[in-house]
Amino acid sequence: MATDFWASSQYKRWIVDRATLKRARTEDLRYVDDPDLLDLLNIFLANVIAKLGKRLSLRQRVIATATVFFRRFYLKNSYCETDPFMVIAACCYVAAKAEESPVHIKNVVTEARLLFGGEDYGGIKSFPSDNSKLAEMEFYLVDDLDCDLIVYHPYRTLLTLCGKENSSSVVEAEAGELGAGIQDGPRYWGTGEGKLELQETALQTAWLIINDTYRSDLCLLHPPHMIAIAAIYLTLVFHAPTCASIRNQSHGSSSNQSQPQSQSQPQPQPQSSQSTPGNPRRSSRSSSSQPKKPSQDVIGFMAGLNVNMEVIASIAQEIISLYTMWDRYNEDGHDGSARTAFSTHASSRAGTKRSSGGTPRSGSVASGGTATSRSGTPDSNAPAVVTPQYLTQLLVRMREAKLADLAHPDSGRPMAYDKRLGRTQNA
Repeated sequence: MATDFWASSQYKRWIVDRATLKRARTEDLRYVDDPDLLDLLNIFLANVIAKLGKRLSLRQRVIATATVFFRRFYLKNSYCETDPFMVIAACCYVAAKAEESPVHIKNVVTEARLLFGGEDYGGIKSFPSDNSKLAEMEFYLVDDLDCDLIVYHPYRTLLTLCGKENSSSVVEAEAGELGAGIQDGPRYWGTGEGKLELQETALQTAWLIINDTYRSDLCLLHPPHMIAIAAIYLTLVFHAPTCASIRNQSHGSSSNQSQPQSQSQPQPQPQSSQSTPGNPRRSSRSSSSQPKKPSQDVIGFMAGLNVNMEVIASIAQEIISLYTMWDRYNEDGHDGSARTAFSTHASSRAGTKRSSGGTPRSGSVASGGTATSRSGTPDSNAPAVVTPQYLTQLLVRMREAKLADLAHPDSGRPMAYDKRLGRTQNA
């Protein structure tokens, strides 16, 4: 693996802008009524990758790599022209190889057929039992990925910033992160300086926030270390014990500064008559020999990071928007995520606003309104809360509409068809 992220293929070829993402979804937008459904598809398909990865006993890093492969593949392809479930199986198979945790192709096919044939996904029976079909899709996937199989993730930066990894190889790998979004000056990650002290539960919350970011396109828009810092920033806000300690620390410092200077100066104490050689006075040196460790200035730590905090705030807003969109997705038995912490925090703030006379945003799920598209106009066709069955049927309808357009275009002449992907989706 390259030790410098800014010299890697991920930064040079796979960090894109929003115009590229919008252009990649142009074909799919023709077959959906609500553009928000494409964002819900991102959440749904990422959950499918996570479920298949758990059935294959893959580590979280392997699942994250498979999700990144899936996002990269659909920068060049459309949902309506391919079979996303076949692509998911191929992504998990290739990611396991790339992360040196290979699984047998027969196990991938077996687990995929059992998972996709369940009721949660509408009973998909078209997943092939022939291993050669998945092997063929593997070559198509690697070709569209341009053989760029090395992926950087925010997990390493998170553990390095919090001082949870002491390996010299990790420190060396995290060095050299200098480029877009980073200002000139000393770097904290990879130098052994400025370790943030977080509780185990707070670190777990930051880890879950990073897991949740793979439900969106953030891995294609921002470098991984910026996503890690944004996850820490949200953890300081959403993790109740950490937020309370920061609040108490800020209140304590402000109260100390507000005291008069005359009161802050200690008054001389008269010498006690008990300070005799037979009964010596207890010295304060014994207590000063073991000084109490001062509490860490978390706000100062975040301000001292040599990153563009405007970009961090933008990423944090995108994560919050992801959680807001996630409220429209309902899947029973969903695995744990940091969304619960955000929902609790948001509900408490919403209750405060209601008590002061405020009202929820119209069209939101919390207010019980109808689904609203990005343009602000309500869409009666899209439900307010979607399920995996609905999104699976949506994918089927999109493919059928695309095939109908290919067979009967407006010009009267059949359109060109990609035989390579056609063989895979008709397997």
